[in-house]
Parts: sequence; C-alpha cells; structure tokens
Amino acid sequence: MRVVSLVPSLTEAVALTLPEALVGATDWCSHPAGLDVARVGGSKYPDLDRVRALRPDLVLLNEEENRLADAEALRAAGVPVRVTYPRTVAGALTELAELLTELGAPTEPPWLRAARRAWEAPPRLAPPRRVVVPVWRRPWVVLGSDTFAGDVLRRLGVVNAYDQQPERYPRPSLADLRERKPELVVLPDEPYRFTADDGPEAFPGVPCALLSGRHLTWYGPSLAEAPALLAGQLSRAV
Repeated sequence: MRVVSLVPSLTEAVALTLPEALVGATDWCSHPAGLDVARVGGSKYPDLDRVRALRPDLVLLNEEENRLADAEALRAAGVPVRVTYPRTVAGALTELAELLTELGAPTEPPWLRAARRAWEAPPRLAPPRRVVVPVWRRPWVVLGSDTFAGDVLRRLGVVNAYDQQPERYPRPSLADLRERKPELVVLPDEPYRFTADDGPEAFPGVPCALLSGRHLTWYGPSLAEAPALLAGQLSRAV
C-alpha cells in the first residue's frame, strides 16, 4: 500500500504502525518527530497534483479537517479515498482498528491496545465541572454537541454548557459565553492557540484550564496518554 494522509492524527497512526506504507503527508503533520515523507501542502488546501504524483493506493481524509471538494477531485481522478469521522472515543478506536487492518497491519499495534486500556476507566473530575470550551476566537467558536473532543471531555468528568445545542460548533457572543456561568473554561492550544496570556482575560473570575489540543482532538497514538495528561491539565486551572 502507498498511503497519503491529509489528517495529522492518522499520519501519526500509520507512521508508527506501517511506516513503509506512508509516502505523503501535510505540512501540519508534526508527529511522529522526524517524519520524513513527501509534503503535500495543508489539510484545507493540499496540492492535489503533488498527491497524485505520489501514486497513492489510498488517501486519508477527515470530514472536519478536509474539504469535500478535494475528496471529490481525488475520486474523479481515480484516486481511492477514505474519509474518517469519529465523534466518540469508542468510534475513534473502532475506525482506527478497521483502517489499520485495511492497510495490512497483521495485529493491533501496541499503542492502540494501550489506548483501549487507558479509556476503560479514565480519571474524572470530582465533582463534575460545568464548562465552556472555546476552540476559536474572533469570532468565538465553542464545542457544541456530537463532537469527538466533547466526548473526550465528558469521559473526564466535565459537563459542556453547549452540549445540548443543535450545532456542533456554535458561535456565541462573549456575553452568551459568560451568561452560561461556567465553573471552568477549557482552552485548548489548537486549532486556536490559547495561552495563559490569550484567552483567560476574557473570563475574569473564572478558572481556566489550558489543554493540549493534540490530546483533546487527535485520534491516534496520542489517545493512549490523553486521559492522564488531560485530567492533570483540567485540575491545574489558572
């Protein structure tokens, strides 16, 4: 198999499991460290000519990270694609296992077995905390319902104040965010890079937890260490 991945978390999963299969990845594919494959541009705007030039047997995409137009263009050019769309931890583990089997992995890799064990009984905040989870600002965008990251946080003992919204990524005003009266504001460092100096000042008097966006949103090898790492970050509010 010759695989091009346009999804950073899947790039890491394939590179650690079947490194000989991975021939291309995006400029944003940062893991594993030292990854040495052809680069094909960004996730949103990949260079499809470069992708096709690598003669892939399969291109990996994600419903949220990549554009439908690119998937359709690749299909029209006769390039097989696989589009992932996990919205729960369990769904992500299942999709990963199925994908790696399809690519030729003889057994489940150690990191995937470790991830299953890690999520069997993850650490939880006690008592549960009511939170808002901005993932962007200017404009503000938050986690709503039916998202993978939302399920990650739910399993760690947080209650998303926007979990009952019909939108998966609502765009509330800052006033609305504050009116939800969160006990904790969760600020990941991707896709928007929130920091101690960029984000908490918008929520005076409310504790803010700075989280690893990779461990919150990536579905791949990082799932094995995500429960312990995120639980620690949630408990160290600033």
